[in-house]
Amino acid sequence: MATCPECDAEIEIDDDDLEDLQIGDAFECADCGSALRIATLDPLEFDIDDDEEEEEDAAEEKEKVDDDLDDVEDDDDDADDDNWDE
Repeated sequence: MATCPECDAEIEIDDDDLEDLQIGDAFECADCGSALRIATLDPLEFDIDDDEEEEEDAAEEKEKVDDDLDDVEDDDDDADDDNWDE
């Protein structure tokens, strides 16, 4: 029985499916939702899917940059409003 490297939950795989598994196959932990990849077959072990994690990190960074740009645009709008008052 293999466990999730993120939450240590047991990952159950049908015996019939074990024959078809390959290193690198993707799985999702049913308990914590982590994206996983098969690291070894004997014994069966999983690693956290770094590609999935990198995509999430990139999405978070893009969101932060977008928020920063929105703040700059809001500051520019405020400056324009101040010029109209004069």
